[in-house]
Amino acid sequence: MIMSRIEAPRDEDTVAAGPLVDRLLGGLPAEAVLTDPDVTASYAHDMASFCPAGSPAVVVLPRTVQQVQHVMRTATELRVPVVPQGARTGLSGAANATDGCIVLSLTKMDRILEIDPVNRIAVVEPGVINAALSRAVAEHGLAYPPDPSSWEMCTIGGNIGTASGGLCCVKYGVTAEYVLGLDVVLADGRLLTTGRRTVKGVAGYDLTRLFVGSEGSLGIVVRAVLALRPKPPEQLVLAAEFASGAAASDAVCRIMAGGHVPSLLELMDRTTVKAVNDMARMGLPESTEALLLAAFDTTDPAADLAALGALCEEAGATQVVPAEDAAESEMLLQARRMSLVALEAVKGTTMIDDVCVPRSRLGELIEGVERISEKHGLTIGVVAHAGDGNTHPTVCFDASDPDESRRARESFDEIMALGLELGGTITGEHGVGVLKKEWLAREAGPVSMEMQRAVKGAFDPLDILNPGKLF
Repeated sequence: MIMSRIEAPRDEDTVAAGPLVDRLLGGLPAEAVLTDPDVTASYAHDMASFCPAGSPAVVVLPRTVQQVQHVMRTATELRVPVVPQGARTGLSGAANATDGCIVLSLTKMDRILEIDPVNRIAVVEPGVINAALSRAVAEHGLAYPPDPSSWEMCTIGGNIGTASGGLCCVKYGVTAEYVLGLDVVLADGRLLTTGRRTVKGVAGYDLTRLFVGSEGSLGIVVRAVLALRPKPPEQLVLAAEFASGAAASDAVCRIMAGGHVPSLLELMDRTTVKAVNDMARMGLPESTEALLLAAFDTTDPAADLAALGALCEEAGATQVVPAEDAAESEMLLQARRMSLVALEAVKGTTMIDDVCVPRSRLGELIEGVERISEKHGLTIGVVAHAGDGNTHPTVCFDASDPDESRRARESFDEIMALGLELGGTITGEHGVGVLKKEWLAREAGPVSMEMQRAVKGAFDPLDILNPGKLF
């Protein structure tokens, strides 16, 4: 991407040609301030469909905490909204620009500041790529478990903003469980330090957890202290085929009730399997209605997989195939990771739902999505972190067809309503953003929304941090 270098203001610029850019340039290098409309337009939105995006007045790419503080002081003085961004891989519109805003892209703050094997922590800037951190700590015999499907692209700051999960969260948990402390630039430019570097700590309110999942609405994360784990043994994967999603869900229930702790337990329905095969020619079994992938990273993964395979057979699996080695395991995991991209290729556009339900009701959710798919005449693939009930029903549609787009939106809403009916939540890891604002209010209720708005008001009284998101 070509960055525009700021020189003299141009007559055709509006907000960007006035005091805003002049003030920003007072504390930022010229190459960190972008105003070319073609360039700023490329920062206007994340990867979500059906989410409006405005036109930013300017995009800034700071490299230091002090530069971020300068941006926020300027925004406060001029009452200009600020939209923080990472890699824009989000799926809820949380990183979408508003008209006349400052887009604050944190991708240039990408340093791993410290890796401490004794205390098992890493200290990083928000622009560090998830996969880069994982590889860096692996050199010390450690692991950073949260691994979203977009881990090769997404940033730690973005992961913190949405409290993201990943494929291994069934055993190791989600991002919130690994964030020990934060440095946060507040709306008025002050620097707040939360949390700790120690294993334990309960001093005061847990402000760290408050910022995790806040989608940039309370402050700008500029540094994170992250917990690490010892690097686990290499995992082996098993693939089990089922004649129905309900049978696969029954297997999940048996596995969890049996006390097993797989490092991964993922589900792909027939539509998803076919999409992956069409894209990558991976030779996955298209005769199956549901493909369950399970993995163990224990000292004897083969024995654990054998026990898990027996439970799958009891639940009606038509075939159970353990991977023979790490290479075959990685191939199966790669198929799962590319699922959402493959589904997008079916029609060109997708709406990716993120409904999480109790594990015991996973089968009901899958069956309900099938009914919704038939009702609206749309292709809806289901891929899921089955071990924790987090499903991603993905509506495939042609965005150039108004009627198909309408049906896509209606089916998306019906899936979210179904999730709530089953005792679930509207989002397990993608966040609320713009896409699910009305649904947050339905799930949380009026008292909760009043308290959440009060928290927002305490941290951001002028409502300049990511306005229009969440509520």
